[in-house]
Amino acid sequence: MRDCSITNALDVIGERWTLVALREIMLGNRRFDEIVRNTGASRDILATRLRKLVDAGVLEKLQYEEHPPRYEYLLTESGLALRPVLFELMVWGDKYVTTGPPPSVWEHDCGSTLRAHPVCESCGEVITFDDVTPRRLGRVR
Repeated sequence: MRDCSITNALDVIGERWTLVALREIMLGNRRFDEIVRNTGASRDILATRLRKLVDAGVLEKLQYEEHPPRYEYLLTESGLALRPVLFELMVWGDKYVTTGPPPSVWEHDCGSTLRAHPVCESCGEVITFDDVTPRRLGRVR
């Protein structure tokens, strides 16, 4: 079996309710009841997925009320780094899966609908993925 960072990442975030919970937190819905309401996930499943994300360092769980104890979930540096991943997954879903117009769009501060393109950090050119080459394919276990 190939050693693969994609497989490793999917071990943490590669489940439907995990991704939609992250979507809600990225949209500003950080409290458990808000996440349940906006995802449709059962409370047990959602609690398990959120616990896994906290354990993996993607989310931080903070208590905001003592009686009864209530918590909210905040993105860590690791969680914030997932924003472009979820954005591109949404773009792919809009183009290849969703029938009709997209359910939501993101607007940039300039007022335009956001259309993100990966750019090479060294030269500044837009990456098309036709112009990249994997150098190390990893180990086979």
